[in-house]
Amino acid sequence: MVAPAVPDLTEEVLHESIDARTESLVALRELGPPDLVHLVKQGVRNSGKQTGIYHHVTGVDASSSASLAAYINTLTYKDNGPNATSKIVEGVYCCYNAFSRLDMRVHVSIPGTVESYCVDERGEKRKASDELWLETYLCSVLRAYSYADDGSGDTIRRIVGVRRFNPVTNTETEHRFLHAAEQLFFRGWQLGSDSVVQVPTNVSNHLTTGLLKYLQTTGRYASGINLFEKLRTQSVEVSSLLAKVLFMGNEEVSGVKTLYQSLQETPMDYVMLDTQAEFLIKKSQKAETPEMKEERLRMALGCADRSTIAAPSEFGTWARLAQVYVAMEDWENALTTLNSCPMFTYQDKDTPVMPEPREVHLPILPETRLDEIDSEPESRFSEQVDASLLGLRAATYRGTFKEAYKILTEMTAKIGWDQLLKIRSNVFVMEDEYRTEKQEATSAPSKRSPSLDGLRGTPDPTANGGEPDDKEETEADKSEKGDENDDGETEKTEQVADTLAPNGHSNGLEKPSNTVGPQEVKADSDNSVSNDEHLSKLNTKRLCERWLDSLFMVLYEDLRVYTIWRTQMAQYRAQQMQYKKSAEEWEILGALAERLQHLDEAVEAYRACLSLRFSPKALAGVLRVFEKTKSTRETVASVIRLVTWQYRWYSEFSPELLHTIRTLIEDEGAVKVRSIIQATSLPQNVLDLTHHYAALCATFRSSGTDG
Repeated sequence: MVAPAVPDLTEEVLHESIDARTESLVALRELGPPDLVHLVKQGVRNSGKQTGIYHHVTGVDASSSASLAAYINTLTYKDNGPNATSKIVEGVYCCYNAFSRLDMRVHVSIPGTVESYCVDERGEKRKASDELWLETYLCSVLRAYSYADDGSGDTIRRIVGVRRFNPVTNTETEHRFLHAAEQLFFRGWQLGSDSVVQVPTNVSNHLTTGLLKYLQTTGRYASGINLFEKLRTQSVEVSSLLAKVLFMGNEEVSGVKTLYQSLQETPMDYVMLDTQAEFLIKKSQKAETPEMKEERLRMALGCADRSTIAAPSEFGTWARLAQVYVAMEDWENALTTLNSCPMFTYQDKDTPVMPEPREVHLPILPETRLDEIDSEPESRFSEQVDASLLGLRAATYRGTFKEAYKILTEMTAKIGWDQLLKIRSNVFVMEDEYRTEKQEATSAPSKRSPSLDGLRGTPDPTANGGEPDDKEETEADKSEKGDENDDGETEKTEQVADTLAPNGHSNGLEKPSNTVGPQEVKADSDNSVSNDEHLSKLNTKRLCERWLDSLFMVLYEDLRVYTIWRTQMAQYRAQQMQYKKSAEEWEILGALAERLQHLDEAVEAYRACLSLRFSPKALAGVLRVFEKTKSTRETVASVIRLVTWQYRWYSEFSPELLHTIRTLIEDEGAVKVRSIIQATSLPQNVLDLTHHYAALCATFRSSGTDG
């Protein structure tokens, strides 16, 4: 298989990229940035002139200094040809060890020696040991999976010049990966965890996330079951991971037994309880009768409710409980539970912090040439985009805020915006009724206050993930861009709504009135009084967290833009006129519709974008729908183009695309899938890239492959 091209970023000052990496080590919090490969080029005729070039890479075998030196040698073979004007005389490979927080480095002199060492956060050199190389190798594999692109191109565009390789290409490398994972498993919490997990544990961290992603991608469930069976003998909490892999491999009875037996020993293990709840929700969706569905959801409710007691400060437990209530169509409890979710500051993946390069050379491999893909960059940067589409804040949500917004949009898709607002006013203290109650209460002196009446209906502060003080609120607000400017955002949205419709309605959408936040109640608590005999309506209601209030405003803005788009489309069609938007605008509208769970409209927008120019994000969106509808030929056609685009930008590996190919082969058989790929009227060199993915499935002996 041909290797991706090698991008070159030229330094302004020799070795400045290595110096910048050393300085950034102290700030790393996750798995670390992609590996850095730095090369020194020297002129063939002018040996005194040296130039520093570099690129980034993931997925290279980092099990020893020899394997990293071998990667540098492959680059020298390519550049030191007979007609070359310069040659590589030196190379440094930097690979981060997130366990020990060291940067492992291999220095290669050409011709000459290989030196390996590591650099700590203070920039001091230390000796590299076999134990450190084992840790580095495991971190390298996890980075390759964690930082791989999902097919949409979003990850590829974030960092310029990254080569991405598949770290596990056969059963031999799989054995090495799983063996390393087994040895270091109970240190996995040191690597940190996804942004939706507050406290990393032995079963919730980047190592376990990477293992599960690998098993799901390749379908090597038997290997995962063997690994977790061995680890379970050391700690019963590993049963939750074992059950997840059993469920993946359709061994549901064994998975349920595993959870049942393990919960007898540790009845308050929140990950096991959450795994049970997730399984029951999925089974309820496939229930044959309403009674069976109700029974399964009732059991899921018990598990989810218990997991919030076991881990009250974890977002995932509360989000799962909210999902159960949504499935049960208990909207008030769903909204109350969502309001109880503890929100965390999003911790993004570590990215390289490099000085501005003097030159950027991004070569195109001939094997990836495809007219529709090659024309993408030029047309993309000349497009006009409506300002209202660029300002949609929901598109920037990550971590806990993204997950909470997903639950809110699911409720909206099922019951509609108007009904959601009614439920919201039933559950939360609204500003108008709070002001009315406050005014009525001021005339009758008493020791009670509407603040206390309102707070009487709120959940226990600890159940909301922390103390209900101003500092907690501020941290939650700062977690997303712009959340600290909620008041300004609200005022802006009101002005937009009033401009569209004086009565506060925009194409049938009612702008949400503000709820009362905890700070506002606390501010008035010392000055407000009420009558003891006056039973306030507020004592049965909750105070809405500011972040959730902000989410409602963001949802309103999404729905407003979506409604305007659909209304205009209908008007243009009625007049038999063409509705024109730029490709970038269609891409944003497609993402908007998908976010609001209107899949048909999302596909329509994505197709309109693709008719104007190639877009990996739009094609990935269409692919998701093709997978659901089992449209085999359309799925294959989309995958071929996405694989080619990925390869064009130096990525030979995308777990999501490999998973798609593997699923197709399981459903249709390898012979049929290969025939469909070959029957596509595209150049053979392009088809070979996708054949490479299919060959990986055969190597791993996936279901549906020959032999």
